[in-house]
Amino acid sequence: MAEIVVLGAGLGGTLMAYEMSDQLRPDDRITLIGNGPTYQFYPSNPWVAVGWRERKEIEVDLTGIMRKKNIRFLTSAAARVDPQGKAVMMQDGTAIPYDYLVIATGPELAFDEIPGLGPSAYTQSICETGHAEAAFAAFEAFCKAPGPIVLGAAQGVSCFGPAYEFAFIIDTELRRRKIRDQVPMTFVTPEPYIGHLGLDGVGDTKSLMESELRNRHIKWITNARIKTVHADRMDVEEVADDGSVKAAHDLPFRYSMMMPPFRGVPAVSGIEGLVNPRGFILADSYQRNPNFPDVFSIGVCVAIPPIGETPVPVGVPKTGFMIESMVTATAHNIGALLRGQEPDIKPTWNAICLADFGDGGVAFVAQPQLPPRNVNWAAEGKWVHLAKVGFEKYFLRKIKAGTSEPFYERYLLKQLKIPKIHHPKHGAKTPQKAG
Repeated sequence: MAEIVVLGAGLGGTLMAYEMSDQLRPDDRITLIGNGPTYQFYPSNPWVAVGWRERKEIEVDLTGIMRKKNIRFLTSAAARVDPQGKAVMMQDGTAIPYDYLVIATGPELAFDEIPGLGPSAYTQSICETGHAEAAFAAFEAFCKAPGPIVLGAAQGVSCFGPAYEFAFIIDTELRRRKIRDQVPMTFVTPEPYIGHLGLDGVGDTKSLMESELRNRHIKWITNARIKTVHADRMDVEEVADDGSVKAAHDLPFRYSMMMPPFRGVPAVSGIEGLVNPRGFILADSYQRNPNFPDVFSIGVCVAIPPIGETPVPVGVPKTGFMIESMVTATAHNIGALLRGQEPDIKPTWNAICLADFGDGGVAFVAQPQLPPRNVNWAAEGKWVHLAKVGFEKYFLRKIKAGTSEPFYERYLLKQLKIPKIHHPKHGAKTPQKAG
C-alpha cells in the first residue's frame, strides 16, 4: 500500500486528486488536504469584484465528490511539511505520513512587503474570492463618490492577466453606470512593456494591450516599483533600464486594486533543498524535487526562473492549462513509481489563455509557455468574453463531475494539436491506469 498525499485543494490539487485516482493500485490511498471544503474558481474573481458574479456561483463543495471517488479529504490547514520524516504536520498537531507528496498549495500573498498594500490596508485584491467580495463592496461605495482609480500589479508579481482583466472590466462597468467620464484611470505594472505578462509577450500582446488601454483612456506606467501606499495616494518609482529612478509618481486614488507579490506558503518556506529563496518548490522536468524524490509539485508554487533580466522584478505566470499539463505528467509519473518504473513523462507547459475585458477580450496560445515557442499566437474580439463565460461553466461542471479531462476535451485538444504531455522517446508508451 502507498499513501499519496496532495497538499492543496485549488485548481491543481483538485485535478491532481482526480487524475491520481486513475493511477492507483487496489490498496493505494489518496489524501487531499485543503484549507476548507470549498473549491473556488479564481478566474471569475474579477467578475465578483464588480458584482457580475456571486460567490456561491463559483464555488463547489468538494466533500461529497471526494467521498464518491474514495479520496480521503482533510479540510484543516497544514502547518509544516517534513520531507525528512515524510509527513505533513497539521495545525492540530497530527501528522499525515506519505510515500509520495504532491505540493499544490499555490502562493502566499505578500502584501506585507509593500507598506499600505492589501485589503487590510488601502488597496483591494482579487486573488481570493473573499477579497473580491470586499473589493465589490468598496467599488459600490466608490461609485457613489467617483474619483481616480489606480490598478495593476506590484513588483514581484507573477500573474498579470487578472490585473489587465480587472482594469478593462471595471472600465466596462463604469461606462455601464454612466460615470466613466468622472474616473481618471492609471495602470501600474513592473513589466518592462505593456503586454509582457511575465512571458516576454505572446504574439502581439504588446500592441493589443496598448491599443486597448488607449481606446479606454487608461494611462500606464511600466517598469514601476511601488514604494508606499497611503490612504488616498500611491508613491511609485519608474525605473530606468540601468536600475536608476527615471521618474517619481505621486498617484492619487479613491479606489485601487493591486496584485501583490507572491512567495511560498509558510508550510514549506525555508526548507533547504525543497524551496528557493522565495519559498517556491524546486522541481525537475518531471515535476519532481531533485533533493527529495518522493516530493512532486504543481501549479503556482513551482519555482520557475524569470524570463531574462528586467529593471523591476517580474515573475513567470503559471496559467491554467500549463498547470493541467503538470498535473497529468505528475499523475503518470507517480503511477510509474507505484509499478516499480521510473518517471518518463514531461509536461509540455503549453498555455491557452482567455483574458476577458467585459465586452471583449484577448486570447492567446503559447506552445510552450516559455519562449522560444513553436506556436506564438494572440487574437482579440468580443468572442473571447463569450468563450470565457462558457469555459467558466464547463470547468465548474468538470469539477462537480469529479473528472479532470473528459474524452471530448481530450479529442478537441488532439485535433488542435495542443498536447499536455511529452511522450517518452524510443518507442516507450505513456503509462496507463494501474492495475
